[in-house]
Amino acid sequence: MEQYQISKGTYFYAIGISYKKADAEIRGHFSLDDSGKQALLEQAKNSGVESLIVTSTCNRTEIYGFAEHPYQLIKLLCDNTKGTVDEFQKVAYIYKNRDAISHMFRVGSGLDSQILGDFEIIGQLKNATIASKKLGLVNSFLERLINSVIQASKRIKTETNISSGATSVSFASVQYILNEVTDVASKNILLFGTGKIGRNTCENLVKHSKNSHITLINRTKNKAERIAGKFNLIVKDYANLQEEISATDVLIVATGAQLPTVDKDIIQNKKPLIILDLSIPKNVNSNVTDLPNVTLIHMDQLAEMTDATLENRRLDIPRAEAIIEDIKAEFSSWLVTRRFAPTIKALKLKLTDFKNAELDTQRKKIADFNESQAELISNNIIQKITNHFAHHLKDDAVTTDESLELIKKVFQLEETIKHV
Repeated sequence: MEQYQISKGTYFYAIGISYKKADAEIRGHFSLDDSGKQALLEQAKNSGVESLIVTSTCNRTEIYGFAEHPYQLIKLLCDNTKGTVDEFQKVAYIYKNRDAISHMFRVGSGLDSQILGDFEIIGQLKNATIASKKLGLVNSFLERLINSVIQASKRIKTETNISSGATSVSFASVQYILNEVTDVASKNILLFGTGKIGRNTCENLVKHSKNSHITLINRTKNKAERIAGKFNLIVKDYANLQEEISATDVLIVATGAQLPTVDKDIIQNKKPLIILDLSIPKNVNSNVTDLPNVTLIHMDQLAEMTDATLENRRLDIPRAEAIIEDIKAEFSSWLVTRRFAPTIKALKLKLTDFKNAELDTQRKKIADFNESQAELISNNIIQKITNHFAHHLKDDAVTTDESLELIKKVFQLEETIKHV
């Protein structure tokens, strides 16, 4: 159990970078779009990795998987991003076996989020698992672990206040606008990018700002039109971006581009302009701050904003951690059972061989041998014996590895296990 060697010679690792040690620029170097994730998964499959998932959000990029050494996973990440091994080593974290399992629970349960209680990552983990499954990269260990993390996330949402109230960077951005912009209902607001963060920001803007001057621009116009239709907002063509920026008071950039889409050359504003960059990698060039009337705020700054809601959530961290420990214990119990299952199965086969040999002998000795009765009695005895051994192995008071070795030695099970 301690080693989690589900595949011979490999260990379970979690490797990655997050907002805790890597700033937005470095996180951008290691970010993966959908095609990048797919390329990484295919490379993993071709290089013989048995089981692996990869997630990449604005706050973190992580790989959970099996390897002989974590460098195998680090290489996969660096081969498919702009990041280098040297960069990774300066800001990364590497967890092994038990620590890797604990890390996934904290991430998936919102306890490791940049804004406490932001549960969007659990959706990312689900999607990552689906993508890996399509390539046969999810073994029973990883699938069971993911399901356990999902279970913990659901219980924390329903049994604690960790997720109470509105969360996420998109909500923090709207809070910032409401706090910093006077008479916000009369200002022109431009949202550039209508992905998940953009959609959430748009919904919070409409709900809290009472502003009817919100304009949407997206490279794919029909995506913006679908969102605008829900809230009766204005949609402009991507070609009109510079013109629309000139007319706006607040620009929110939430695109998924790998390079900056906004820089000072397209800003002609004479009046003050607040720019909120909610993108990873950064989609607003820092040179916009060369302009005297521009204020640039990035998502890392927004995430530092705390309020009473977040303080109240922190009070429920011990309860959330208790739920995690509960479900982790169930997972560990399953893992122990899974480790000794081949031995118990082999033991049952060995006892069945004994039974069959003995029944053959008794058939020859007894003229009116009762076949069905003998089968029933002997099968019941075999089941009781194997159940007894299974309960013994589950007992926390015994050393599982030593017990397994003794059972294998006494019943000479090594060859049998190879074929079960």
